[in-house]
Amino acid sequence: MMKEILDNKDWFEAWFDTPYYHLLYKNRNFEEASFFIKNLVTHLAPNDSDYLLDACCGKGRHALYMNQLGFNVDAFDLSANNIAHAKQYENNKLHFYQNDIRQALFNNKYHIVFNLFTSFGYFDSEADNMLAIKALSNSLKQGGVLVIDFLNAQKAIENMVDKEDKIVDGLTFKIKRKFKDEFIVKQISFEDKGRKFRFEEKVKALYQKDFINYFNLAGLKLFKVAGDYQLNDFDIHNSDRLILFAKK
Repeated sequence: MMKEILDNKDWFEAWFDTPYYHLLYKNRNFEEASFFIKNLVTHLAPNDSDYLLDACCGKGRHALYMNQLGFNVDAFDLSANNIAHAKQYENNKLHFYQNDIRQALFNNKYHIVFNLFTSFGYFDSEADNMLAIKALSNSLKQGGVLVIDFLNAQKAIENMVDKEDKIVDGLTFKIKRKFKDEFIVKQISFEDKGRKFRFEEKVKALYQKDFINYFNLAGLKLFKVAGDYQLNDFDIHNSDRLILFAKK
């Protein structure tokens, strides 16, 4: 089998920069993104003049809706292909950048920083996770808010489906899942046009207590936890998401 994970790249650099990632997850649509952002904006009530940041924005679906609501929005992603795609939507109040989450895009600029759809916990090193939180905190103005939308690791592990096949546009993605060394691991293999591919997703099983530790070290204070995109209260066994709100 051809191994398509390049040795000199982390898994997320290789996988997120391919068209197959977006094909597999193409059900992540604009309607879902706009529903979540509308609820977040209603809850946080930013001013029209406030600056918002979408950290690890993918192709920009959340940032686009924030901008449609009238806000000044910056967004960044590590994937050059994602940013190249997103830049077609830029305007005088919406800008996209290629950037690593461990580096603040701009210091002390933003009233709200969003990190959405489990775009955290990819690093093997806790030091890198801490660098990422500190960079997000450094991006915020004093009094600003960081919102992290993460999976509920407890429920994900308790309800893990070990194997499944998912057919999308004629391609069969064979997916295997496991929990190993504190990481939720998904192995994805498929064949396209006679070539065999194999990729991996790996997210650290982080819990509310872990994020509280990160926040404390980065000068942030947790003030709300929600468990779904309607922002209902979090339940560790039943909620699909772990959505954390922290203030600088």
